[in-house]
Amino acid sequence: MLTTEKQYQDTLDQIETFLQKGSAQLNADEKLTLRRLSVLAEGYEQRTYPMPMPAQSLVGMIQIKMFERRLKQKELATLLDISETTLSEILSGKRRISLDFAKKLYQKLDIPADFILQSA
Repeated sequence: MLTTEKQYQDTLDQIETFLQKGSAQLNADEKLTLRRLSVLAEGYEQRTYPMPMPAQSLVGMIQIKMFERRLKQKELATLLDISETTLSEILSGKRRISLDFAKKLYQKLDIPADFILQSA
């Protein structure tokens, strides 16, 4: 178990070394070590940097998905095939979502359909 930021950073450096080598170039022992290091780093991240509470609204869920995918609002609008203005109005609460938009949230952002229906 990683308990300090230094241990965490050292682990990330080791992971990066394996990743730069490339998966196809790793032998079985190296792959096992990479997997073990990844689990250690993930455990440290979950304890040290917990994710915020789950979204309570559809707008909150969309914002979480934007953050997870590092998308700007313009990029999200392009991904969802809607205008930036429409997306802005939805995010600000000035426009309700349409069935077509709900389908895009489900298909392209992997937002659960039941969450969309309960939040709409």
